[in-house]
Formats: sequence, C-alpha cells, structure tokens
Amino acid sequence: MISSAPPSGAVSQEAVPVRRAGWRFAGLVVLGGVLALTVVASVALGAQSIPFERAVAGVFAPDGSQSALIVQELRLPRTLLGLAVGVALGLAGALMQALTRNPLAEPGLLGVNGGAAVAVVSVIALLRVDDVLVYVWAAFAGAAVAAVAVYLIGSRGRAVASPGRLVLAGAAVNAVAVALTNGIMLLSPRSFGGFRFWQVGSLAGRDLGTLLRVLPFLGAGVLIALLLARPLNALALGEDAGRSLGARPERTRALGAVAVVLLCGAATAAAGPIAFVGLAVPFVVRALVGPDQRWVLPYSALLAPVLLLAADIAGRLVVPPGELETGIVTAFLGAPIFALMVRRGRVPKL
Repeated sequence: MISSAPPSGAVSQEAVPVRRAGWRFAGLVVLGGVLALTVVASVALGAQSIPFERAVAGVFAPDGSQSALIVQELRLPRTLLGLAVGVALGLAGALMQALTRNPLAEPGLLGVNGGAAVAVVSVIALLRVDDVLVYVWAAFAGAAVAAVAVYLIGSRGRAVASPGRLVLAGAAVNAVAVALTNGIMLLSPRSFGGFRFWQVGSLAGRDLGTLLRVLPFLGAGVLIALLLARPLNALALGEDAGRSLGARPERTRALGAVAVVLLCGAATAAAGPIAFVGLAVPFVVRALVGPDQRWVLPYSALLAPVLLLAADIAGRLVVPPGELETGIVTAFLGAPIFALMVRRGRVPKL
C-alpha cells in the first residue's frame, strides 16, 4: 500500500497558504499593538512631557489639573483626529493604487485635494470666515465636485472610465484647481493667511467637533473600502477574468471612487492636504504582504495612522516650545525614503 503522506521535512502545498495567512494575521496583531503604543505616546509626549499615569488619568478621570487640561483639550482631540485621518488616507491610497493599477498613485490623483483647496480659499475670500468647521464642509464639497468631474471627463460618454483616462482627467482637473486657487488668492490677499494655515496640513487647532463632523463620512468610506477587497482582487486579473469570477468592474470602480471621495475628502477637509501618507503606506504594505487587497487594506488602515501620529509627535518635539506642522514632517521624513526605494527599483507591481 502506497502512502500519500508527504516526505519527512516536506511542507504540503495546502499548508503554505495557511502558514502565510498565519504570519500575516500575526503581523496585523503586532501592528495593532504598535498603533496602541503610538496613541499613548501622542497623548503623553509634547512640549510639556506628561507621565504615563497622569496622561491616563487625564483621559479617563480628569481632575482639573494643568496636565489633565492639556490632555483633554489639546492632545486627545488631535490624537483621535490623527487616528481617523490616518486610517482614511491609508485606505484611500490603497484604493487609488488598486483602481488605477499604478503603484505610485495617490489620492490627489483624482483632483480631491485640488477641489478641496478651491472650495476652502473661496469660502475664505467670499464669506470671510475663519471657522475650521466651515472649512470642513467647504473642502468636502469641493473634493466631491472635483472627483465627479474627473469621473465624467474620464468616462467619455457611456464608456467605462479606464484607469488611464482617470489619471489624465485627474491631472487636468487638478491643474485647473491650482490655477483657480492661485487666482483667488491674488484677487483676495486676505484669504492667503487662513488658507496657508489649512494648506500646510496639521492636526493642531482642531477639536472633537471637527472629528465628529467628518466621522460619518469616514465611517461610510471605511466600510465601502473593506467590502471592495475581493472585487479588487478579481479586477486585478483583468476585465474578462474578473467577470468570469463574478466581479462587476464598473460597479467596483464606481464604489471605489465613492470611497476615495468620502475618505480623502473628509480627511483633507479636517486636517488639510497631508502629503506622502496615502502614497507611501500602501506601497510599503504591498512590499510586505503582497498584492492581496484582503491584507493590503487592513494593513494600510493600521500603518497609516502610526506614521501620521509619529510625524505629529516628532513635530511637537523637534522645536520646543513651538512645533512643526504634521504635513511638513511627513513630507520631510518620508519623501527621501520613498525616493530611495524607487531608485533601487523596489516598486511592487500591481
């Protein structure tokens, strides 16, 4: 009788995917722990260092002390906002790169940042308001209008909006948005100061009200993004292969565009256009776990807030008692690393 058992020391083909999935799940757990530590550090560290015990007390049992007020009024809101914005930017970047089949794509490719910028500077110039919550709604509306314009231009009538046409349409819409933004600032010098503060990209100066205004949009975007993992995997095989597996490419692209608008639009509205996070995080994640969107999306959702909160912490510590804005730190730290990876040819294919 011939045994079908594999030779001693050999690993069956069925065991390889199971073991790989186990390592990936373990990586998610570790990354979740790193994120938790980063959140704690964001609450405790700053121009005035607060011991861990007082930081925890300031969150759960504030006693009215100076450290409790700092935690409650300043650090906790910006930490929670950084957590939400990081998740949104990571997922939006992963979706953009999967939808366009371009590993160097970023959320601004759909003109979201440009549309948000036009709306914010218009509100500042025309309505003469300095309320961050007004910026939130204006930026979100501008981002949505820009994304719809890109999709309509790229669709070319009833034809499906291909990745190439979306990229070209996004570049055109973004160029028009930049020209409009610069023109409005030249005609209304008063708008330059308020817009400059928003455009840098920062978690400072935002309260819990800002987060609560955009949270429903972020939640809807996260849900849609995670539900698109399997359809995106099928779409990566090509139009015909995807349809044969039951996927509907047109619906997948449309839902993906909606999720990008919700995620990147709300995040940009709340914190300003923060560069590099949505571009680099999915890039790094695919190098670690491969192109399977069932892993790329959750890994991106955890790694992006780690990067964003770490940049925010670094910005508070490098020039005390002042601080560098988060958008400046992410670009300063991330761009050289990303450029080095590209020069060495370590660009994972989609």
